[in-house]
Amino acid sequence: MRRLTQKQKQEIAAKGDADIDFSDIPLKLDWSRAEIGKFYRPPKKSVTMRLDADILKWLKGFGKGYQTRVNLLLRHAMMTASGRPRTRSRRAS
Repeated sequence: MRRLTQKQKQEIAAKGDADIDFSDIPLKLDWSRAEIGKFYRPPKKSVTMRLDADILKWLKGFGKGYQTRVNLLLRHAMMTASGRPRTRSRRAS
């Protein structure tokens, strides 16, 4: 796809909402099969983790994306663990 020229950008910017032709876009009002959170991704946080060498070798043996695999394995363990995930809270002394 080619980039727009400066003239084309100006023409698009000059159009108002009423000038836009939506006739080729079907109107979709049936949301009964919509899935809530289908594309939601929890925010990631960078951490440093020390793993045994054989575990790291095994994870990397599947190819690229070993950090994603670690995340999936930990998520699976969290979801299948009995009870809720525990969090530690610090109390002011």
